Amino acid sequence: MGKSGSSSWKTTLTPGSPRAWQRMLSGRRLDLLDPSPLDIEIEDIAHGLARVARWNGQTTGEHAFSVAQHSVLVESLVGRLWSTTSASDLLGALLHDAPEYVIGDMISPFKTALGVDYRQFEARLEAAIRLRFGLTPHMSDDAKARVKQADQCAAFFEATRLAGFDIDEALNFFGHPPPGGPPDMTPLSPTEAQTLFLRRFAALITEVDAASAKG
Repeated sequence: MGKSGSSSWKTTLTPGSPRAWQRMLSGRRLDLLDPSPLDIEIEDIAHGLARVARWNGQTTGEHAFSVAQHSVLVESLVGRLWSTTSASDLLGALLHDAPEYVIGDMISPFKTALGVDYRQFEARLEAAIRLRFGLTPHMSDDAKARVKQADQCAAFFEATRLAGFDIDEALNFFGHPPPGGPPDMTPLSPTEAQTLFLRRFAALITEVDAASAKG
């Protein structure tokens, strides 16, 4: 993906004044309060998500189970459960937790406690990310429902295979997993998870671009 746009503008800060932007390894400077699609790069997203742990890191294995690996799992479950899902909606599934490359993976009870301001911030960042990669600012209701169900299925597998939940407890919180064998849940290293995420993104964005070219 090319680095469209520019964030070369400069600003003068009063020493000690609050900073509301994040410097990325790509060189982009992302305004956290008013994020621009032009300051978002998939390499930054993949790098960040591969280093954010699901379940606050309370999982078994040599490595944490990252949000990058979780995102690939959710996208694969959407494709498995709804085989006719468009490439755009699959890309949306892959990016469903992309804001966490900036804000981290906050467990659901804490998100609820923080309330509407947090969710509005998350929604603004999600819209900027989706626009950056040629998607509509928000998922359709149907796509959102599919991603939510796949996310619950992924959480079931993570909870029972990595996070110490017993089956009955996981069923109570996350519902029944899909039929068929469970996916490989071996936590990957950050570098491996980052590569996996970028590889899947590259395949999907190629499909999205091809579909767009056809009109």
